Amino acid sequence: MTEQILILDFGSQFTQLIARRVRELNVYCEIHPFNKIPPITADIKGVILSGSPCSVRDEDAPIVDWQEIAKTLPVLGVCYGAQMMAQMGGGEVAPSSIREYGRTILNKVNNRYALFKDVADDTQVWMSHSDTIAAPPSNADIIASTDTVKVAAFKIKEKPVYGIQFHPEVTHTVLGKTIIKNFVVDICECSQSWTPDSFAEVTIQELKEKLGDDKVIMGLSGGVDSSVAATLIHHAIGKNLYCIFVDNGLLRKGEFEEVLESYKGLGLNVVGVDAKDRFYDALKGLTDPEAKRKAIGKTFIDVFDAESHKVEGAKWLGQGTIYPDVIESVSVKGPSVTIKSHHNVGGLPDFMKLQVVEPLRLLFKDGVREVGKALNIPQNILGRHPFPGPGLGIRILGDVTPEKVQILQEVDAIFINGLKNSGLYDKVWQAGSMLLPVQSVGVMGDERTYERVVALRAVTSVDGMTADWAHLPYEFLADVSNEIINKVKGVNRVVYDISSKPPATIEWE
Repeated sequence: MTEQILILDFGSQFTQLIARRVRELNVYCEIHPFNKIPPITADIKGVILSGSPCSVRDEDAPIVDWQEIAKTLPVLGVCYGAQMMAQMGGGEVAPSSIREYGRTILNKVNNRYALFKDVADDTQVWMSHSDTIAAPPSNADIIASTDTVKVAAFKIKEKPVYGIQFHPEVTHTVLGKTIIKNFVVDICECSQSWTPDSFAEVTIQELKEKLGDDKVIMGLSGGVDSSVAATLIHHAIGKNLYCIFVDNGLLRKGEFEEVLESYKGLGLNVVGVDAKDRFYDALKGLTDPEAKRKAIGKTFIDVFDAESHKVEGAKWLGQGTIYPDVIESVSVKGPSVTIKSHHNVGGLPDFMKLQVVEPLRLLFKDGVREVGKALNIPQNILGRHPFPGPGLGIRILGDVTPEKVQILQEVDAIFINGLKNSGLYDKVWQAGSMLLPVQSVGVMGDERTYERVVALRAVTSVDGMTADWAHLPYEFLADVSNEIINKVKGVNRVVYDISSKPPATIEWE
């Protein structure tokens, strides 16, 4: 039985960050909607109540019976969670006279209380609220304030139950990790035994028991998630795992051969399928991004289905689903609005009659990489930038042709190899090149040219939910631009994308 912290989600944009911080302490945790609380079992050591965009003063404000939970478990309310605890506990929540948003300084910190061990006055925290706790519950002590917020933190007397008005999970709260550790380790008494090695060991044993002698088929992408998931399944069932890697003609230059070679090094049973022409035919004449994605997705399913029929008696489909996908499917607000569809999210059609096995469904991306290290997967796979499922098909704006793919592959190879050779590759989260549907005037030698424009994109991020454009050195960008224009026939202009997400997205389509 794995001990865990239960996080109840009231719709905060920061809820996943709370989970990440707890996981960083080698403590397992799960996020559940406030209105779908799982049974409180012996392995649950404490409960964290998240923030929310709602106000506790709203008629339909989301609530849970935290006092019932607090009869047996430590509880930590964060922002909205603390306000809900205060209001339901007989305190008072009122509109703030001044909305407090951003960095502020915590003072009057009473570090005799376990939550604030090693936290002194004048520490920076992050506030984000338009209501304030005017009075805590009658049976609570105020244990921290700011210059404008009297009740920045409180503790219920004689119980390990705390409410804090600020967000310890964001990096702007300087000692946020300390505060979360104090709650999770000292107050909830978690042993910090949930490590990448233990996860791999337990998961492999569970897969052995679940799969037995059954055959599993799995589509590989060359990315981190599918590679680590396949390796775990391989450790459990060996040759009964059948992997398929499809060349859709939209991969990076030389990627099909390189990825197949790297998988052989892992001992995986992989079949490479050259389906370039099928994908090009399906994409012919399509310019709408969603239409292209759907055409790529349908063709992938057709190819995968044909290959899977060659594996007689396969019962399972392996997938690299990770925890953010699982959380979104049961979130408080329901699945996010579709900004763009993904060709392999949600598995394959029902007609394939395969059960799904997802060994990574409990992990965030950084946790997947840590498990990959524990499995001795090479760094060139674990450190690979995310790459969209539809590949270069959505980095070519407008219709896709083999000629355009070849141009973009050459441009992309120069950019990515330049990042690697300059020691910049591991400093950005994702990088790529876009072929734009415009041409521009240029001069090469004594001749006027009218050729294509490419955009380079590099971002820094933690999980892709938000991203900032990477501040690459001007000298590097100048060198890459010159090399692209000199070596890639048909391109005479290079631009660099300095948009952040939001409002932009990482990809252009």
